[in-house]
Amino acid sequence: MSISRRGVLFGLPLFLAGCASTNFTQQRQNYAAVPDEKFPLKAMQLDQIKPELRRQEVAYVTTHPAGTVVVDTPARRLYFVMGNGQAMRYGVGVGRQGLALKGNAYIGRKAEWPSWTPTPNMIRREPERNLKYAGGMPGGPNNPLGARALYLYRDGNDTMFRLHGTNQPQSIGHAMSSGCIRMLNHDIIDLYQRVPVGSRVVVLQA
Repeated sequence: MSISRRGVLFGLPLFLAGCASTNFTQQRQNYAAVPDEKFPLKAMQLDQIKPELRRQEVAYVTTHPAGTVVVDTPARRLYFVMGNGQAMRYGVGVGRQGLALKGNAYIGRKAEWPSWTPTPNMIRREPERNLKYAGGMPGGPNNPLGARALYLYRDGNDTMFRLHGTNQPQSIGHAMSSGCIRMLNHDIIDLYQRVPVGSRVVVLQA
């Protein structure tokens, strides 16, 4: 084996270690404290988030144009299509079977630290839990919509389906919400900054 080839092989582990270190540093920055929020967010420890659910740029081949949001419900992933075969991937929590949207929609409006009002169906299903909030719950750290909400519309009508933050980070990666897509507060803030009103959203079901 030539000296130059040995040098490449010996240097490869160091190169890979450098990539891993850079990726880890970026992920720590992704979930650092956000003190300038209306309700400041504490830093999230990476060991609280499974590696596959952390926000990261990934290879993603799709026919959807850049700027599209693709929600892969069975995989518990959301992709913001960046173009050139790349996407920003986020882990999400999804709705219980039969309670989730399917197909195309668009972002009809956006809100920071949104208020939350349970739907009539939610009140009927769980009156002891939701009836007291029939008049609405102000935004804040205890609000189930978290730091941001993206409201999905079809043909000018609110679908009552949202992409939103959560005050239950342990729910990410699971199917346990009442039909909406929930994200870590740090992640929904990042997505909120990327998508203007009118952006296309595609929700995939099994």
